[in-house]
Amino acid sequence: MNYWLMKSEPSVYSIDDLQRDKKWYWDGVRNYQVRNMLRDQMKIGDLAFFYHSNANPTGIAGMIEIASEAYPDHTAFDPKHRYYDPKSDPNNPRWWMVDVKFKQKFSHVMTLAELREHPQLKDLLILRKGNRLSITPLTKVEWQTILKIESAFT
Repeated sequence: MNYWLMKSEPSVYSIDDLQRDKKWYWDGVRNYQVRNMLRDQMKIGDLAFFYHSNANPTGIAGMIEIASEAYPDHTAFDPKHRYYDPKSDPNNPRWWMVDVKFKQKFSHVMTLAELREHPQLKDLLILRKGNRLSITPLTKVEWQTILKIESAFT
């Protein structure tokens, strides 16, 4: 099993939206490194933290599960869609997405400052300066540490 952190702006799609919808597609990835993780490493049943970016506060808002293998991101082919890419070809897709399903909303948004308080998370990619990837892998220890932090609030 793999563990991930997946960022979305709540004004675009939030943990509350996913809780309402139960299952949704994770579209709009337009970074080749992240695309490769989606396409080549994510598997059904992997778990991820849902991270609210560009919000007040920013941080981990809940837990989701990968619900599909990667498949072509259809939004890249739609000229009316915000994620349209005229260079993406349905016969040779450039961009991929996965379906995710809601698992749990956290009792509070776990901020970067809160994450930095825990030495076990010192290598967490989201805490590195300059890291702007929308999806990052986590180790099992990082995953378990974040769950332990959340459990202290419930």
